[in-house]
Amino acid sequence: MAKKVIVREGVFSIVKAKRDVKPAFACLRDRGEITLIVEQGKVSKSNIIEIEKNYTLMTFDMKLAFDLVGFIAKISKAFADEKVPIFLVSSYSTDHMLVKKKYLPRIEKKLKAMGFEVKYLR
Repeated sequence: MAKKVIVREGVFSIVKAKRDVKPAFACLRDRGEITLIVEQGKVSKSNIIEIEKNYTLMTFDMKLAFDLVGFIAKISKAFADEKVPIFLVSSYSTDHMLVKKKYLPRIEKKLKAMGFEVKYLR
């Protein structure tokens, strides 16, 4: 399996919101809470309950099997060793990771050292 990470263009926010917005990268609903992953500036201030800004969105561009064990543990450990906090979101076929923009050079170096090809989506 080719190990590839796609770095998305743009700056993203993680928002605790009052309602969904279109187009958000992701909208998660849990116990009456709505969490949006959205390009920064795409949510009106009146819709924001809480917000975390200045994130880079990366996608592990590979199909990850449901019975795969330890993938996220390996990624989390590698970034914890670098003292880089991550926000992970899983979709049906793969995983996505958000890290603060300021950590991108360190994360890219770490991913390459782990054998990942890092590509930028413009």
